[in-house]
Amino acid sequence: MAPNPVLVEVTRGGVAESAHRGAYAVVDGSGRVVDQAGIIERPVFPRSAVKAFQALALVESGAADIAGFSDAELALACSSHGGEPRHVETAAAMLAKSGLGEPDLECGPHWPSHHASAIDLAGSGGEPCALHNNCSGKHSGMLALARHLGAPTKGYVEREHMVQKTIGSIFDDLCGVETSTVACDRDGCSVPTWAMPLERIALGFARFATGNDMSSERAAACRRIADAVWANPFMIAGTGRYCTQLMETFPKAAFVKTGAEGVFCGFIPGQGLGIALKCDDGATRAAEIMMSALLLRHGAVGRDDIAHAPELFEAPVTNRRGFQTGIVKPAGPLAG
Repeated sequence: MAPNPVLVEVTRGGVAESAHRGAYAVVDGSGRVVDQAGIIERPVFPRSAVKAFQALALVESGAADIAGFSDAELALACSSHGGEPRHVETAAAMLAKSGLGEPDLECGPHWPSHHASAIDLAGSGGEPCALHNNCSGKHSGMLALARHLGAPTKGYVEREHMVQKTIGSIFDDLCGVETSTVACDRDGCSVPTWAMPLERIALGFARFATGNDMSSERAAACRRIADAVWANPFMIAGTGRYCTQLMETFPKAAFVKTGAEGVFCGFIPGQGLGIALKCDDGATRAAEIMMSALLLRHGAVGRDDIAHAPELFEAPVTNRRGFQTGIVKPAGPLAG
């Protein structure tokens, strides 16, 4: 099997110093692949890039309304946040609305990925807890869904729990897969993650964007989630993060969400296109540039818009003194 093409290069002094291979699929609402590179049939674990699909169960079931979740809280349910104070406080508020607390979270603790917040927490003598976990918003939503379904809150991360079965059925419908038969393992936060081809994941996002092949109620739930994220882009990631910056800079031009190991997904609402990509070596820096190049190619943003945030399209590499020493830029099928 031929290797995936080089899609991103890192240059120094005009010389390519490193290269990142990968694959991507761009699919419309009818399921037609309109753009691709690399092996898009190979299953990949989408990881956190598909949190909007997981949040769909929370919204369309009515659990979000019963809990009284705000748009900011719905956005946090889709997030991989940096553990900044607003993120932590919002996750705690979501749990409280379900009559639960931090000990009910089964995602595990870790230090805030937002550097300043981690320093502040350590400086105050604090210790990280599960609320600081980048997935605490998603887990708070899953606990609200468990309450609504009358299912146990303990063990909600298990594949056979009603919460995860409900979410799995949504993946089946959106992506045209059978989660009961595909490879499945635990994500970093312990919930199931199912391996699917990039073209199937992109189809799911195209359907999410267009409402094709779904009920009017589900389509409305998809729009509600997207609108909540677009209204609260800070909640989806945080200070200095690509997903937040792109959706702040270009409001409603695209929905984007990063996942671990170089996966990035999203959709372009104006064109009704879903996007799924993976950088082979798992590099986030390359996956971000791949996503920006595809948003530019497919009209989510124009070339004149690049000036508003040029670092999103060609990311500078700097040394410890702040000198620019290189650039991370599209290559191969994504160049030009």
